[in-house]
Amino acid sequence: MSSHEKQSCCIQFEKKKRYLAMCCEIIQREACYCAARSENIVDIQFISQGYHDLENCEMCRRLQEHVEKVDPSRYEAILLGFALCNNGIAGLKSVNIPLVIPKAHDCITFFLGNKERYEEYFNANPGTYYLTSGWMERDKDNLEKMENTVMSKLGLDKSYEQYVAEYGKETADYLMETLGGGLEKHYDKVCFIDMGVVKSDFYREQARKQAEQRNFKFEELKGDLSLLQNLFDGRWEEKDFLIVKPGHQVRPSYDKCILKSV
Repeated sequence: MSSHEKQSCCIQFEKKKRYLAMCCEIIQREACYCAARSENIVDIQFISQGYHDLENCEMCRRLQEHVEKVDPSRYEAILLGFALCNNGIAGLKSVNIPLVIPKAHDCITFFLGNKERYEEYFNANPGTYYLTSGWMERDKDNLEKMENTVMSKLGLDKSYEQYVAEYGKETADYLMETLGGGLEKHYDKVCFIDMGVVKSDFYREQARKQAEQRNFKFEELKGDLSLLQNLFDGRWEEKDFLIVKPGHQVRPSYDKCILKSV
């Protein structure tokens, strides 16, 4: 290759946009797949699902620490692979480069492609517990051990044996029944979302077994990667994405836009 050809290649390469995608580990497979397909250069930083067990102000504080460590000379924007997540990103500030965030209440929107499809399905199917390969691979047994979680502050993060030792068997039985009965109290269906990025037979059967064990209905939906792909590709339509300029911060909008910048 001649020196002129090498120079041309370098010039062409430098024109590519470089982003840092800061993502919840729940979407690890999907994020890697979309980043690989993007024409942009996308570096990915995965963050523990355990952040969701923290109080919302603590989750935001820890995410802010990650944002402030980003080298602004290296990236044109930070792509946030988190939704509003029970106000866990409320108050997050853009520092030197824009933050780009999908308009979503939670990550189920990431798996269904847009907030409108999620809202339609959610309203028609109350009491649905959603599962993807990421949810099954990175459940509570795989979480980073977090301090100061909501459960730990309430004293509800102990084993059955610890409860017996501290409170006696009767109280321990009551606590375990109350804590362990959450799904049955609030859900009656398991919905497996097949994202098409991994062979689904194993995960589908695991989801089906969970439904059978709890006597829940079972349903499967075909996932849609378009929201994540658009995030990585830089196609940020206002109806789907919030762009937070430096000096601004994220707030819930309490309407169909979900998020706003102030």
